Amino acid sequence: MSIRPVKRTVRAQPTLEGAGVHLRRAFGFGETSETDPFLLLDDFRNDVPADYLKGFPWHPHRGIETITYVLAGEVEHGDSMGNQGTIGAGDIQWMTAGSGIIHQEMPRGDAHGHMHGFQLWGNLPSSLKMTTPHYQEVKSEEIPEVTADDGTRVRVVAGKFWGASGPVDGLAAEPVYLDVSIAPGTRKTFQVDTSRNAFAYVFAGDGRFANASDPTPVPTDGVVGEPTLVDNRTLVLFDTGDEVTVQAGEEGMRFLFVSGKPLREPVAWHGPIVMNTQEELRQAFQDLDRGTFLKT
Repeated sequence: MSIRPVKRTVRAQPTLEGAGVHLRRAFGFGETSETDPFLLLDDFRNDVPADYLKGFPWHPHRGIETITYVLAGEVEHGDSMGNQGTIGAGDIQWMTAGSGIIHQEMPRGDAHGHMHGFQLWGNLPSSLKMTTPHYQEVKSEEIPEVTADDGTRVRVVAGKFWGASGPVDGLAAEPVYLDVSIAPGTRKTFQVDTSRNAFAYVFAGDGRFANASDPTPVPTDGVVGEPTLVDNRTLVLFDTGDEVTVQAGEEGMRFLFVSGKPLREPVAWHGPIVMNTQEELRQAFQDLDRGTFLKT
């Protein structure tokens, strides 16, 4: 077994999206090789309704899949295929944009005005860029949660983990998407297929990800392999290996842990549309201008 060392960490950056939604972007609209097949991860966490209620009005997508995971508040969805629905705390929605869809996502806070969720974009391979659009919701009670003897809790959103299978399937990226909660001071190791890219996004507490097999949790300055300390709103990109080891800090730790098989295909990307070539990208925007964007 080999530890996946931390390649680098990134602090999620304040970003304004939609009609004026204040959020934090962990990655997106940049180099995609380190996160392939994933393109973007947004953390839309806010306690000020004026900073999120204008939401994400009607806009197009082509060539991608989106997974929205809500922890607090609600998100209303509507799209050009006639789908409508609302997801709340613990719920999931995913959408395969494929050949083209126009949709809106409108967030609402809970009774205290708190809104929190994540949106992850998965790329579609060239063979599926123009597939038929698809939308589905999953309620919180349908998402399995497994608990280890040491109190570690894992909600399995997608993929297989510790004998449980997540309800989000059929995604081209074949993701393993986990919501992990680790008790204070607990050290835990997670297996990762060596063929996959993997990242963690910490959104509560702090901890240290190991960079070597040495179990010593306390780093020594200048020593190669010392653990990497990470905290709230930090993206952790991992190098190669078949396991990730983390030790939670004094307040415990909660993070998304996501892996997927890289497509290793060219990416032509502008705004909400992701294709393989600039010509395909130009065609998509011509379709928008001519009113021929929707194929189904």
